[in-house]
Amino acid sequence: MELRVTKYGEPILRKKGKEVAVFDKELDNFASDMVDTMREAEGIGLAAQQVGRAIQMCVIELIPVNGGDEFNHKYDGSFVPLDLIMPLVVINPKIIPLSELETPYEEGCLSFPDIHGEVFRPDHIKVEFQDLQGHLHTMECEGLLSKCFQHEYDHLHGVLYIDRMKKSELAPLQMEINRLKRVTKQNIKKKKG
Repeated sequence: MELRVTKYGEPILRKKGKEVAVFDKELDNFASDMVDTMREAEGIGLAAQQVGRAIQMCVIELIPVNGGDEFNHKYDGSFVPLDLIMPLVVINPKIIPLSELETPYEEGCLSFPDIHGEVFRPDHIKVEFQDLQGHLHTMECEGLLSKCFQHEYDHLHGVLYIDRMKKSELAPLQMEINRLKRVTKQNIKKKKG
């Protein structure tokens, strides 16, 4: 079932998610709905806050095109083709940077339609997380997959990609961001009224 994607200006996007403690059918159904929503919106990641719940859970689906593996990764210490593990349901993640090098990537966000900007993030990371059964996993990755994990991890802590942009990158987008926030707040008032 497709869920409504929250937009910038909705308070839920600034809420830090609570740790998930119960791994049950309800969580499984919610994860399935999140994957459906992400795919319908043609995204590569989606955090629970983006569909109205402040919990430590996100979904990621990023598969290299043409069978290539331009997203270097190890899943639980081994190379596993991404198409065998995607979509990933990531619960209670912790990120450990493995390099000091930060590289830029032009990021977008389903909660900020058509607004893109360059964000610098560590290129090589390790993610520790639980799956839908509560089992622990690790993912070591670089490139776009690394950036995607970090973007969604930020969402789970109430941090948005615009918070990570340099002022010079953010300035030309500010009018569009303010307009989005204004429209979102008007829509919230209409629903309450």
